[in-house]
Amino acid sequence: MGTVLVLGGTGEARALAAALAGTRVISSLAGRVNDPKLPEGEVRVGGFGGVDGLVAYLRAERVDAVVDATHPFADRITANAVAATRETGTPFLVLRRPGWPPRPGWEYVDSVAEAARRVAGRTPFITTGRQELAHFTRGVARTVDPPDPPVPGVTVLLDRGPYAVEGELALMREHGVDVLVTKDSGGPMTAAKLEAARHLGLPVVVVRRPPAPDAPCVATVAEALDWLTRGTGAG
Repeated sequence: MGTVLVLGGTGEARALAAALAGTRVISSLAGRVNDPKLPEGEVRVGGFGGVDGLVAYLRAERVDAVVDATHPFADRITANAVAATRETGTPFLVLRRPGWPPRPGWEYVDSVAEAARRVAGRTPFITTGRQELAHFTRGVARTVDPPDPPVPGVTVLLDRGPYAVEGELALMREHGVDVLVTKDSGGPMTAAKLEAARHLGLPVVVVRRPPAPDAPCVATVAEALDWLTRGTGAG
């Protein structure tokens, strides 16, 4: 199979790296989270320096295939990876877990900024990460690392999933939450908040995913493994 570059620090990325034991796997993490969960195999941390930097890296490391298993909202690195693999002729696959099936009471928006406007004056539980937290003026936010600078009016809880429904219910009740704000990340690790919101009858504001890239895409690690072993022509 040759050398496989796996982009992303998601659970799917770690599972894929583990499943490729015996193959040279390089996992690339963005470096935005302190003390990340590290996958098996080689690990690099930090950006590549845009498309040109990634092209140079693919050639220097003689990468035979690239799997983009980044967060569904990491659209910049995905766009760079599409461009770089096309320039080098490197087989490229996107591994994306499906989004959550819509439910009654969910409102979809196109950005975190729009979500913040929709919940102004209420007490939201904000689970969109720390990067765009400054759009909010009140509420309680859960992040892995603290925002820098702090956001006035927003209580920040530092925690990392997976979460349980009972804990999410207690959190929402303790802080008087009356609306949930989330990105359509999908997956089971953080889905308990959705069940807790349903149980409490709370509305949910969901930030839509960026448009899907123009590239082959699969939803599971098993499908990615099948592509690597049969579909890439790598090695």
